[in-house]
Amino acid sequence: MKKIITTQNAPAPIGPYNQAVLINDTLYLSGQIGLDPYSMELVVGSIKKETKQVMKNLKSVLDAAEMTFDHVVKSSIFLSEMKDFSQVNEIYGSYFKNKTAPARETIAVKTLPKNVRVEISMIAIK
Repeated sequence: MKKIITTQNAPAPIGPYNQAVLINDTLYLSGQIGLDPYSMELVVGSIKKETKQVMKNLKSVLDAAEMTFDHVVKSSIFLSEMKDFSQVNEIYGSYFKNKTAPARETIAVKTLPKNVRVEISMIAIK
């Protein structure tokens, strides 16, 4: 059974998608960018600041599904510039234990929504 997961603590979708979809015990989290969920303004400044907001948004969606980062089995990181990899990796990595970190790919893309520098999506299993 498909269940839509939403929270006001993460940015509202800016297109025809939901923050997450739960099917059985598997949660598919849509990509999050560095939007503040309350102002819907982009967090600007350093790539670290932007990444922290992305991770806060993902945490809020996980919370709404009664899950944590420990439930994440797969992440996809999209970067507008691969030169930001180490800084994004540092922030992203602080949310996981190395021994149980999820599978992941990091992909450089030409552009991202709203011209952000980082977007991250995840899959979690309860």
